This record gives sequence, C-alpha cells and structure tokens, in this order.
Amino acid sequence: MRLSVFIETTIPSYYVARRARDIVQAARQELTIEWWDEHRTEFDLFCSVAVLAELRKGEAAMAEKRERLLEGIPLLDINEHVISVAEDFLVAGIIPRKAADDAFHIACAAVHRMDFLLTWNCKHIANPQISKWIRARLAGHGLDMPVICTPEEFLGDYDTDTDTPD
Repeated sequence: MRLSVFIETTIPSYYVARRARDIVQAARQELTIEWWDEHRTEFDLFCSVAVLAELRKGEAAMAEKRERLLEGIPLLDINEHVISVAEDFLVAGIIPRKAADDAFHIACAAVHRMDFLLTWNCKHIANPQISKWIRARLAGHGLDMPVICTPEEFLGDYDTDTDTPD
C-alpha cells in the first residue's frame, strides 16, 4: 500500500517561485523541486480546497502556475469533522486565528488519515514546539497526527512499498 501525502500550500509555492537570492530560501526551493520531480510519484498525493484558495492569492500569473502544479491531485473534503478540529486548534490558541488556513491543513490531513503532511510552514505547522499540543488535540478527537515534515526531511532512501528503510 502506498503512503499518502497531504500537500500544503508552501510546496507548490516554493516549486514555482522565482529563484531566491537568500541561500536558505534557495536551498528550500531546490529541495522542493527535487522531491516533487523525483519522489512524488512514489506516494498518493492529496490537497484540499483550502490549499487551492491560498494558492490563488497573490500575483495572478504565479497563482496560475501554483494551481496548475496541483492539477489532477484529489481534493479532500472540508467536512464538519475537519471544521470542528480546525476550530479546536484556533479556540485553544495552538494556531492563531490569522493563520486559520494552517489549522485547516492540519485538521484535513488528520481527519482524512494522511500518513504525511508536507510543508515548509515551520511557524504554525512543522513546528516542534507546538506539535505536542497538536497531537494532544487530535487525540481528543480520536485522531492520529500525520507525520508533519519538510521536503528536506522527506528525502532519503526508503522503499515506499514496504514502509521500511532499504
């Protein structure tokens, strides 16, 4: 069985962005491109309408490129369960209201039982300081937390058909 990956907004954003001069941003772009071009076909990819809505913001030409990158990737439902979990993150203050989309990404990935949530958002999503709170809130909803990681963490020599290292 193939592993599932929820693609968060920053992944297509980094993939299509104009090349950064900042060395860290440039490295993240290259790692994203490497993962997308060489490894994404090893997984079942998913996103949501919340991701698409975020991708549509900003410069129209870049928004179109971001959205086109996700063509054909199935969209997970933003159902009542997702809304309830996301709202729980916001009410608890784990994710600030100004970053509500981030709460929806985590909730959607968890409710739909994704194996991974792939992101470069290290402020509100791939943040080890808040992951224990996210995990606890998800457990309260009877959910497991997907592995939240960056493309850099995801690159490695693993046999995705057996879920074990080579």
